[in-house]
Amino acid sequence: MMGDAFLVDGKAKPRGRFPHLKRAGDFVFVSGTSSRRPDGTFVGASADPMGVTDLDVRAQTRAVIENIRDLLAAAGGDLSDVVNVTTYLVSMNDFGGYNEVYGEYFDESGPARTTVAVHQLPHPHLLIEISCVAYIPQGPQTPQGPQSPQSPQGQQRGPHPRGKEAGA
Repeated sequence: MMGDAFLVDGKAKPRGRFPHLKRAGDFVFVSGTSSRRPDGTFVGASADPMGVTDLDVRAQTRAVIENIRDLLAAAGGDLSDVVNVTTYLVSMNDFGGYNEVYGEYFDESGPARTTVAVHQLPHPHLLIEISCVAYIPQGPQTPQGPQSPQSPQGQQRGPHPRGKEAGA
């Protein structure tokens, strides 16, 4: 359906009034995604007994991409459907670690990509946030019944098997 916006059960709730995903025809737009878990903690962020924080851009990058994979699965797609990625890094000193992990998921035939440095992200433990656009055709065989904004039904298409239901 044109213009469907939804949250995905089992993922961290956005820290504002916006959806995890917005479908516009065959394109699915993924809102900025971090390594935040549903309980509010962050992958790649820990503190020692003295309160000294250790932040790991590699662990955060991996968690962000896996979160995006889960969000796309709820829309009937996967990472191979991503056509454009925008990455926000708090420090370009983290570019090497981010780029290394990114290369585990995508290669030169993958999505177009832009990486920018930003002053800060919505939490001091965040080193990275990624938004993306995926092309996930809805196919004529896909029923277009009503969908709950809290738990969308995945759309099956092409060679992609139907992913597990959101929150499963």
